[in-house]
Amino acid sequence: MTARREAGEGEPTLVWERPEPPSRPTPSPLSRDRIVRAAIELADADGLEAVSLRKVAAALDAGPMRLYGYLSTKEELLDLMADAVYGEIPPPARTGDDWRGTLRSLAHGTRAAALRHEWFADLLSGRPHLGPHALAHMEASLAALDGAPGFDHIDTIMHAVETVNVYLIGAIQRQIAELRAERATGMDERQWQMASAPYLNRMLATGRYPMLARFMHDASHADAESAFEAGLQCVLDGIAARLPHP
Repeated sequence: MTARREAGEGEPTLVWERPEPPSRPTPSPLSRDRIVRAAIELADADGLEAVSLRKVAAALDAGPMRLYGYLSTKEELLDLMADAVYGEIPPPARTGDDWRGTLRSLAHGTRAAALRHEWFADLLSGRPHLGPHALAHMEASLAALDGAPGFDHIDTIMHAVETVNVYLIGAIQRQIAELRAERATGMDERQWQMASAPYLNRMLATGRYPMLARFMHDASHADAESAFEAGLQCVLDGIAARLPHP
């Protein structure tokens, strides 16, 4: 999150409250939305390292200095990009006290958005995002628990939401790291396993790793979607188990 201090004011103005420059007829009209969409296209194609104000301006056939009327830094651009992706996550339909269903819906929606925009996973950690779509997403998460049995205190609600988010961020970043590794090595997960099998078999044959051997031979090795849902279910079950019961 970045801010710019406006002349004559005592507090910084965040990009969310800063007005855009007046539109003007030019060969390449600009707006924050056009800038953000161009930046997202660059990031979708080549990752966040491909995003710079200079490259975004070139994609819009505009001079880089024109972009500074709409945002001050690359960090503000990243904030705007992240909020645009939050805007793609469908809001859940609240159904009574089904807080699990609401949190599950939000988690799967966030994961789907991150798989469409892999760079989004790099922006999920750290301080909370404060854009309007991100705030609406957090509001929906908190509201899902408000009034549900066992969630009488705001701290209980917040701890539950944060626990789900920690699992969600970790699971997303792990899956995307695997996808990036596949592209870097040219091998999918099964091909990598086959290439590693001789070495792993020799190591397991030493008898020093009995639990790993059991995992390799007996585990179900679910697909990414099923593994994500199973882990999320464990998290939700754990939260439910800690709630006070009548």
